[in-house]
Amino acid sequence: MKILTKGRTAWDIIARVLLYLWCAFSIFVFLWVINSSLKTNQGFFSDIWGIAHSPQYGNYRKIWTTYHLGTYFINSLLIVIPSVLGLLAVSAPAAYVLARKEFPFRKQITNLVSFGMGIPYQLLLVPLFFLLFNLRLINSKFGLIMVYIALSIPFTVFLLLGYFRTLPKSLEEAAEIDGCGPMLTFFRIMLPLTRNGLVAAAVLNFVGLWNEFLLALTFISKDSNYTLSMGLYALQGSLQYTGDWVSLFAAFTLVVIPTFLLFILLSRTIVAGMTMGAVKE
Repeated sequence: MKILTKGRTAWDIIARVLLYLWCAFSIFVFLWVINSSLKTNQGFFSDIWGIAHSPQYGNYRKIWTTYHLGTYFINSLLIVIPSVLGLLAVSAPAAYVLARKEFPFRKQITNLVSFGMGIPYQLLLVPLFFLLFNLRLINSKFGLIMVYIALSIPFTVFLLLGYFRTLPKSLEEAAEIDGCGPMLTFFRIMLPLTRNGLVAAAVLNFVGLWNEFLLALTFISKDSNYTLSMGLYALQGSLQYTGDWVSLFAAFTLVVIPTFLLFILLSRTIVAGMTMGAVKE
């Protein structure tokens, strides 16, 4: 028993050391990119590891206006935020019904939804393209929003199932005694109690969709509808002619900042939501 305990302790220490090293490396790389984005190209190549003593905030102004990252940033917001809201609007009721209501084939439908997470969306690119083409939704923000919602439903429903299953059955029974119907019970009692789970699902989907590239590249070809990830790709491609690396670092920073701020502001809620869905009543 003591050997087992010592073994676990040793593995815990190794795991913690690896975790700390990974965190330190990630923070170092992030700070290095921010520092490099504040240099001139000449200053960057003359001293790659040096600190930017005269910050060049104009690099950010340049990518925002000259490289049109401002337009792509707004496009990403206009696509990702409605996608996340629509996704929660569809997935939360679906997860509630699958988790709390008894009806024929409930288990089979739940398994089918979970199975959807295992389908690589790369396999769906061709049929989705023809579907959007026939609906005249190619090069449309609305079309991309619909694709994002459809492909993210299995993961979000699966995530929220755990939260709804942890809620006590007595809450629904008390609501029924007080005269609440199924819809009122869901919106006024059960949904507010899963706030942490909804926030966790929203943040995880926001991060995934904010950084999504392949679907946007497939269904969007107009410059004016580019998302931030596509704009970053175009900027990286232009480097072979301009050699403007500091602008690329500034663009990297711009892409990361929204998700970074989200995690800082909502980290406690996300952790509370993740742990709440990990146990059953």
